Amino acid sequence: MKQRTLRVAGPLAPYADSFAVRLTAQSYKLLTVDRQLRLMGHVSRWLSTNGLGPGDLTERRVDEFLVARRAEGYTQLLSSLAVMPLMGHLRELGVAPAPVPVPLTAVDELVECFRSYLVTERGLATPTVRSYVDVGRLFLSHRPDPPGLELLDLSAAEITEFVVSECRHRSVGSIAYVVCGLRSLLRFFYVDGRTARDLAQAVPKAPGWRVTWLPRSVDAETVSKLLKSCDRRTRTGRRDFAILNLLVRLGLRRGEVAALRLDDIDWRAGELVVRGKGRREERLPLTVDVGQAVAGWLRRGRPSCSCPNVFTRVHAPLGALSPGAVTNVVLAASKRAGADPAVNAHRLRHTAATEMLRAGAGLGEVGQVLRHRSQLTTAVYAKVDVDSLRTIAQSWPRGAA
Repeated sequence: MKQRTLRVAGPLAPYADSFAVRLTAQSYKLLTVDRQLRLMGHVSRWLSTNGLGPGDLTERRVDEFLVARRAEGYTQLLSSLAVMPLMGHLRELGVAPAPVPVPLTAVDELVECFRSYLVTERGLATPTVRSYVDVGRLFLSHRPDPPGLELLDLSAAEITEFVVSECRHRSVGSIAYVVCGLRSLLRFFYVDGRTARDLAQAVPKAPGWRVTWLPRSVDAETVSKLLKSCDRRTRTGRRDFAILNLLVRLGLRRGEVAALRLDDIDWRAGELVVRGKGRREERLPLTVDVGQAVAGWLRRGRPSCSCPNVFTRVHAPLGALSPGAVTNVVLAASKRAGADPAVNAHRLRHTAATEMLRAGAGLGEVGQVLRHRSQLTTAVYAKVDVDSLRTIAQSWPRGAA
């Protein structure tokens, strides 16, 4: 690390060197490290002036410091986000108090128990858990006082009334999530002994049928534009190119791409481990084009860091990409390619399935690659296999109007 000339005085002085090392290890640029150390110096002077020490740096004290910083005429680093790197370091060292947790209400505690059930007992993916928890909190908020916790008198009529009220302002897809989340909540109530019987069957069915929708794939020209939009002379471009290849060639979900780890790739065998829904782990072949794209990112793009995930941020603080960040990668490529309407990550999964069918793969093979639990889920792709449908289509009756 470059020898710094800035010195921090006051009660935070003993922690300045380790803070600089921490920032550098997280790949912050020298200019950013210098700005953070100057901010640390200001915090230290403010503490000294007010007769305070590191142990007094509560969230309320940080707010007071920021007010004083604005009053002194500073125009940068004026939010609590700016102080987060310093507070994180001091809390990790144990010299600054941890944030005071917000007291949980009875409803909060019940919702947290439901969340734990979904994760540990059901093994659901994080986005699904988040959605079902939101449904659970919404259902409890509709119940009369005391706030939703007297569940022994819960009736089927009350459940139906809730679903009907939600149907009035939701799309079909959104209603389906409400229904699924509510069924999971009611099963949890029964398993946890909060209701005398399992009321999950009392939840009305959502409108629509599973195989009526048509998968929306992306044409080959648009796929080519998406891939070419990635500037592979840059770190970000190499990373995004590898992500897009995994989505469109292997049909991975965005969460599966984000969860991919360095030791999941067996380069000798040409395979990778995919961590899918329900904590399932399955192996997929690593095709040549996808392998070259991932290798290009790992060899000439990925920053050196301790993160075990394949895909990381390219700017400090370094760390794994989230599923939402994978979505943003696709949306950014879609914007650069001028795709209208915009392409999202799941459409690339549909594209992978459609292209496999057009190349002669059967529905069973497509289901294996996409790792569907039910054949019914894969069956929807039969509607995009136009050539095969022509062989079974009957001619229009003569003389029909």
